[in-house]
Amino acid sequence: MQSKVQNRALNKNRTPNKSESVGKKSEKQVDFVLIIIIILLLSLGIVMVLSASAPSALSESGNSYTYVTRQGIFAILGLIAMYFISKIDYRIYKKFYKIIYVFSVGILLLVLIPGIGSSANGATRWINLGFTQFQPSELTKIGLIIFYAGYLSDHKDELRDFKKGFLKPLIFVAIPVAIAYFIQNHLSVGLVMGLITVIMMLVAGCRLIHFIITGLVVGGFGSGILGLYMASKGASAGAENFRIDRILSFMNPWEDPQGTGYQAIQSLYAIGSGGLFGAGLGESKQKYLYIPEPQNDFIFSILAEELGFIGCTIVIILFALFVWRGILIAMKAPDMFSSLLATGITALVLIQVVINIGVVTSSIPNTGMPLPFFSAGGTALIILLSMCGILLNISKKTSKV
Repeated sequence: MQSKVQNRALNKNRTPNKSESVGKKSEKQVDFVLIIIIILLLSLGIVMVLSASAPSALSESGNSYTYVTRQGIFAILGLIAMYFISKIDYRIYKKFYKIIYVFSVGILLLVLIPGIGSSANGATRWINLGFTQFQPSELTKIGLIIFYAGYLSDHKDELRDFKKGFLKPLIFVAIPVAIAYFIQNHLSVGLVMGLITVIMMLVAGCRLIHFIITGLVVGGFGSGILGLYMASKGASAGAENFRIDRILSFMNPWEDPQGTGYQAIQSLYAIGSGGLFGAGLGESKQKYLYIPEPQNDFIFSILAEELGFIGCTIVIILFALFVWRGILIAMKAPDMFSSLLATGITALVLIQVVINIGVVTSSIPNTGMPLPFFSAGGTALIILLSMCGILLNISKKTSKV
């Protein structure tokens, strides 16, 4: 009896070996703080889709709940996908990152196939699945994140070199960006791809001076060309190029309040009338067919009008908390691949939030960027929640965050 007690005491006090430590580490639970943040953002998003879309849905289909019902179904599917993907070991993605890159670029070209590609407002960005449409660029973004996480971790010894560590990686993102711009007429997604790539390269160890010098040269040259073009065309440039049109309307939306500046002005009316506490949930006036498709890119304007400055602050804080947890997961990740993967996913959400809020507040030109977790869009929501599942899986392998 005494021998058994002594053995138990020894087992209790002895230091666990490495294999036992790894076993315990692998049994770590997911980041529940991040899960709570995701659920809160998703719940608020569904509520705002209901409020913002009701007049448009009633006008289009006779049913005020058309958009929110669809959003709710895709939210449930997205949560299921997030759960199952959080169970998949993230290391499997690195084995196939080259194949994933080829798929990510190839899927952008599917819009060229008659009967599959779908066009609207002068852009061919959608694939028609019959029961729904989705933008293949949503898959391309996560595909590029996986690819660069794998590529940069495999070539980490070359990252300080200008040719091998700077120019060569940028070639890989230039291909999908060119396809998005010239074939899909989708400059904003190309911008997001480029920004994510730059962030991941800097985090991986590429030299900042390479980006600064190249940025100054390319930016200066591009600004000069744009300035000359706008000077030669003047205000009529908008009739020939809608991007120049957006820039001109951004600089002074009240110059054409019924045309190019209409959406920006209506958005500012909504934000300004919200005040500190807002008009109240469901009490927006601008959603009554003033702001076009208020449940999509300009849903933050409706949120500001109904919930006011306080509501906007709460939503921004929730996004900031999401980014904070993502950064912590990236910092505590067990290897370079998972760290870059977490960095890319977090950067994607951050960039889209900043651009969307910048657009609706007329701080930057309109880019057609949705607000994560809020803007109506079924397949985009599923893909977003799937990426959150990858982030949660990485959190299971990290040290305590």
